[in-house]
Amino acid sequence: MKNKRIFSLVTCLCLAIPAVFAQFNFNLPKTKDTAPIPSLQRVLTIQDMVHEYDLNPYTASYNSEAQLFTALYEGLFSYDPITLDPVNAICETYKISRNKMRWTFTLRKGLKFSDGSPLNASAIRNSWLSLLATKNAPFASLIDCIEGAEAYRTGKGSADDVRIIVRDEETLVVHLTEPTEHFPRILCHHAFSAVSKKKNVFSGPFVISSYSNGELKMVKNMNYRDAAAVQLPGITIRQGDDAKENAHLFNTGEADWVTGDVEVEKILNKDSINIAGEFGTTFLFFKQSKKIWNTQEFRTALLEAVPYDELRKDYAVKANSLVYPLSGYPSVIGWDDYDPEDALELMNIARKKVGLSSSDILKINFSIMDLDYMKSWAEVLKKAWAPLGVELVVSVDGNFTTYVNKIKNSPADLFMYSWIGDFADPTTFLELFRSNSTLNVSGYKNSRYDELLKQAAGTAKQKDRFVILAEAEQVILDDAEIIPISHPVCMHVINTNVIGGWKSNALDIHPFKYLYIKAEETDVPNLVSYPLQPLPEQGRLPSSRL
Repeated sequence: MKNKRIFSLVTCLCLAIPAVFAQFNFNLPKTKDTAPIPSLQRVLTIQDMVHEYDLNPYTASYNSEAQLFTALYEGLFSYDPITLDPVNAICETYKISRNKMRWTFTLRKGLKFSDGSPLNASAIRNSWLSLLATKNAPFASLIDCIEGAEAYRTGKGSADDVRIIVRDEETLVVHLTEPTEHFPRILCHHAFSAVSKKKNVFSGPFVISSYSNGELKMVKNMNYRDAAAVQLPGITIRQGDDAKENAHLFNTGEADWVTGDVEVEKILNKDSINIAGEFGTTFLFFKQSKKIWNTQEFRTALLEAVPYDELRKDYAVKANSLVYPLSGYPSVIGWDDYDPEDALELMNIARKKVGLSSSDILKINFSIMDLDYMKSWAEVLKKAWAPLGVELVVSVDGNFTTYVNKIKNSPADLFMYSWIGDFADPTTFLELFRSNSTLNVSGYKNSRYDELLKQAAGTAKQKDRFVILAEAEQVILDDAEIIPISHPVCMHVINTNVIGGWKSNALDIHPFKYLYIKAEETDVPNLVSYPLQPLPEQGRLPSSRL
């Protein structure tokens, strides 16, 4: 989510794993969920990194917002908390026509927004049309498969031409341009939620009660369709980037869950440190707005000269391709080959084709943030490309929040992305480079690539579809459009002996609806919270949440 877009730039997600992590298992501790006990339920407190939340589900693109929206919004489908497969949410049932191009959704009866207003088929239609009409909505193109959607989104058609039909207030009929087997997976995404036209009105299990000074408070939505299943009375999200302080807040019980920076060696209960691989890829990509670097021959010469072992040396899970490995997805020929002699020969051939001499110095501008790991990448590339007569110029542009938004208008040639898939399908990566995609910030265009994505969308069998998608990925790799670096890992500090319903998963999405407070199972005392004192009669210190 994750950007996750969901654009994951939290330090622990895309940086090298610190050496201290070596003492921890990358698998989540095996804890069993128990039936919730109503008397134990209280407000859950989360410590997040410092940044301003985009509370608009149409434009939000960071993984922290994707997590937040599991509390505030819901669409036809939502994520299973473990498998992340689509589960029916607002939709009670659906059926697909024989040609697989008409989907009929039957909504649950009596649905309401948090203010009590009707949540019906018209509300879903209006929400999707509003998404398509929103400028710079990153995920809008994911429903270009709906008849008339792309034309309306791009200003070439009207809302009336979009084939989202309200048959009655409990029935929504959607006509597609081609069979789209993974349509429910797409619709799990927060961008396709039911969104009221009124401010501070929500469709999910919680509502915002206040948001100020970096603290966001939510309370249970009593009009939520499944309110009886929601155990927590509220959620408070605080922000802080002091890693030592965040560890202290967790150790003393002031934070139940830390998602931002934290000094892991200070955490008393090491079983609370949960590290897992994410369905994502960190990579560099070329912008297509300038000559020379919008040419495949020049980019290929650069990629042949990259010392990949050096570039990726600090990363736990190295990547040589774009799509995170999926079961049943064919392997592709990625970028591992370091051949500086071949690179020089390719560069000379490319120069000759456009009339440049071997003595001409070519400049390439690399846009980075003021972070050590990105500076390290720049040093590796600068040294590698100098023998090719290429000078790497580094420009520091923005911070976590602003970097992505500056790409479109930046004059730089090379950028970084750490992309977390929005649903468990290769298209969540490949959509980044489709010509007309709202997620395509590179300006990359390749008709063969687009045709393969279209062909895959109309292929019913997943095995055959994956073969076509892998062929599309091979096109972009052979075009030398990206420099893959790593597959991110995520880290959370949360005691799953205390917090139930929290499960590790590849998208790093943990729906708030399912979380609850458990009867504590650990006997390990919190030494920060409890001063030395005589042992009670039971022979141990009182238990405390760690």
